[in-house]
This record gives sequence, C-alpha cells and structure tokens, in this order.
Amino acid sequence: MTELTDSLEIGGCELPNRLYRAPVLECAGNGEGAVDTLVSELEPSAASGVGLVFQGASIVTPEGGCAAPNMTRVHDPDFVARLERLTDAIHTHEGKIFLQLAHGGLRSMATWHAAYRERNAEERQLAVSRPPWQLRALDRLGLLSLAPDILSTKETYELAAQFGRCAGHAVDAGYDGIHLSAANMSLIQQFLSPFYNRRDDEFADGVRFLEAIHDAVRDHAGDIPLVTKVPAETVAPSFVRRHISMAEAVETAERLTAIGYDALVPVEVSTFWDMSIVRGAYPERAWEASELRADYAAAFGGRFRARAVAFLNRLQARRFDREPGWNAEFCRRVRERVDVPVLLEGGLRTRADCDRYLGADGTTPAADAVGMARPFYAEPRLGTRLLAGEDALCESCNNCTVPQVAGEPGRCRTPSVVREKGRLERDGAYE
Repeated sequence: MTELTDSLEIGGCELPNRLYRAPVLECAGNGEGAVDTLVSELEPSAASGVGLVFQGASIVTPEGGCAAPNMTRVHDPDFVARLERLTDAIHTHEGKIFLQLAHGGLRSMATWHAAYRERNAEERQLAVSRPPWQLRALDRLGLLSLAPDILSTKETYELAAQFGRCAGHAVDAGYDGIHLSAANMSLIQQFLSPFYNRRDDEFADGVRFLEAIHDAVRDHAGDIPLVTKVPAETVAPSFVRRHISMAEAVETAERLTAIGYDALVPVEVSTFWDMSIVRGAYPERAWEASELRADYAAAFGGRFRARAVAFLNRLQARRFDREPGWNAEFCRRVRERVDVPVLLEGGLRTRADCDRYLGADGTTPAADAVGMARPFYAEPRLGTRLLAGEDALCESCNNCTVPQVAGEPGRCRTPSVVREKGRLERDGAYE
C-alpha cells in the first residue's frame, strides 16, 4: 500500500512525498519583478511540504507561442540564471522543482486575442500542418485570425533543439527536472494529433517530435529527469473524426517510455482549448466582474463576442462536470503498460481521493503521484493540510481562471473560500 507521504523517485530525483503542485499560469512574465512573482507564487507550496513543484508553462521561443498573457519565456540564459533564486528557495524546504517547457502553436495569442493581434500584426503562428477546416472556417467568420507558418522538417528539428537549449539553461539555474506541455492544445499536442498533423515527412508520426526533444534535452541538459503529458483526445467534439483515441494514447505512452522519458502525465483532453482543461462550474462571478468587462472585450474583439464566449463557457460547463480524478482510468491503463512513474491530476480536492488513487486502501493504484493545480491559488500553503489528512477548500468554481485571459494573476475570487482560508490562517492551520 502506498501513502501520500511515501517518497518517490523520478529519473533519479528523490521526492520526499507523492504530492505535487501541477503546472498552472503564474502570470509572472519576464519583467523586472518576474523572479519575485515566481518565488512568491511557488515557494509557499514547497514550504508547506509539497514534494514536487511544477513551474507553469514557460515559452521556449523569444517571440510568439504564448497561449495567454504574461507567460514567462525561458529562451534567454541570462534571465533563466536569475531563477536560481527560485530554485534555491524551493530547495531550502527540501522540495524539488521541474520547469514546464511549452509553445502554443495555433493556440497562441495571435490566433484568439484581438488586442494582442492589433499590437503584433506581423506575428504568425507556428503550425504543424495547414490548420484544420474547422479553424479555417472560424477564421473566415472573423472569430479567429490564422496566419500559420508551417514548420519545415529542418525547422522542426531546430525547434526541438530549442527545447533542449532551454532545458540546459534550466539545469544551470538549479532546476531538478523538465516537464513538457504536451496537452491543452499545445504545439506538442498538435504534432501528436491527427486532427492537426497532416504532414508527409518523418514528423507525420508526432512521437518523432517528442523523440527529437528528448534527444535535444539529453544533449544540452544531460540526464535531468524528463516528464511529459500524454494526451488522449477522448473529449473532442463529435464532429471531429480524426483524433487521438485512448488506445493510441496508451501506445504513445509505451513508446515514450522506450524512448527514455522518466515519468508520464496522462490527460484526457479535447482537440480545442475548451472547458475540458478546467472542468467544474460556470465562473459567473468572474464573467460578471465589472472591472474586467473592458478587458474581456479587448481580448475577444468586442463586448458582443465576449458575451458569446461566456455563453459557450456556460454550455461547456454543463458538459464537463468535475469528477475527482477524471484522468484516473487513463492513468491506470498507462500504468499497467509502462515501468516509469505515472502522475495523476484533474479535479482532486480531498485527501481520501489522493489516497484512493495511490492505492493506500490496498486496491490497484491508478498512479504513483497525485497533483493539484487551482487549489493552490486558494491556499498557497495547501500542502500542510493535505499531508495532515485534510481536504482542499477549492470548490472548482473556475472564477480564478477566466480573468487570466485579461492578464490577471491566478487567485481565488470566491468570497466563502477566501473567508475560510483567512480563518484557517488565524488558527495556524498552515503552520
């Protein structure tokens, strides 16, 4: 039987327990206060006993590729060197920190953020192939703006090498591992997905891109632990005929293990950026926030379009109910077929669910480690209570996520949760 407090090894990196902070947006950017923001966001998790902290998706290119405002770029070795202050802070608490590397591809802000497009009119999106007809139709309707720059074989190898160079910068700054953002409609998912990938070269097999990244990371960063998400596009809309099936995703996981990945994070996703990423309630409080309406309008191209997006958000919230551990069955299937740690995230909020999926009750485990993301917006020092057997306060209301399209930092905006967190602080629950 495995307990949450048991240690775990990932690629030679020894973790003090099996609880991790899953990657979310820190909205730190690269400005003068970026390092301070990252330290203030992530150090409390390690201080509360969380064994592994994933720094959220960080862009590997000097321009383009950001899926949301204020994402951090890690192409510049001088900037990444300054992040040693962050890694030192995490290590002071005997925690470990992995850096998640990413590129948005067709999900980049140049596609969907109207005000950003106006400021960056010449920017193009890196694309695996010609965009699917569904996206081209939205482009013709003016709901998206596509200017795809389809990667050649040589450019694909160069992009993989850039992932490797960024991993090398991370090693020099004291990071303990690398995590690849290969889901949530990222560029890596686009390589893996038959919905996006219609190539006729060796990268028609999307796993080849992940193999090229693996090799580049080994060239630039040595044997640093390397983790990736593994997407199964099982919640794609019914009109999407070509997508990654569960069986194909499990096969991908086996191949990645053979290539040399040290741990896997299986996730069930869509082919689009939708509520399958952040399942739960419709975030009415966030959409109705009067101080953010102008920002939403700027992002989506007008107040009417912002209201239309909110309406779609409401419909999808009904489709994607939050089931605790919604990736558990996928993780269990992968775990049966691979010999590296499998990490589970998605809707976990209670210590009982964490224990159950780790097999603490004697049943077959679904995963070797469990993670939470949004609950740390509400309780930065959540680890203290979880490791003591208590539950997260997060209600999966999603009021923390929607404001991020306007460049707002992730924070809990639900009064009842904020009040209860304040009470717990006064009572010393996080000490």
